[in-house]
Amino acid sequence: MRTAALALLLAATPALALDVPSGQPVSLQEVLVDSVGPQTWLRFRLIAPAIARETGEIDYQTAARDMMHLCQELALPYIGEHDLSGDVIVISLADRETEFGVADPEVTQFFEAFHIENDLCIWESL
Repeated sequence: MRTAALALLLAATPALALDVPSGQPVSLQEVLVDSVGPQTWLRFRLIAPAIARETGEIDYQTAARDMMHLCQELALPYIGEHDLSGDVIVISLADRETEFGVADPEVTQFFEAFHIENDLCIWESL
């Protein structure tokens, strides 16, 4: 069960553009700290228009490689720079900006969860 404790760490305005292996355009929407039961989740929410169902430019397998890259190259440095700690890192891609926790069936979203081990992002099966 998720608690109501959410802290917005970064509202990316203007959005920070990021490089990923697929070359798709990706920008950081926000970073959230969320208590999920006894764990702290660090959520990196990103916009990736090329994952939209309508275009089908980027499939899940391609996006999964991008999410691993984003965990390693965006999340880990961000966590160190802002002296954060958490049990789970969630990298989420959405084809457009969304409000956290609000369902929108028109939005395409991909999620991956990771934990940190020896300064590496390790995929987490949730």
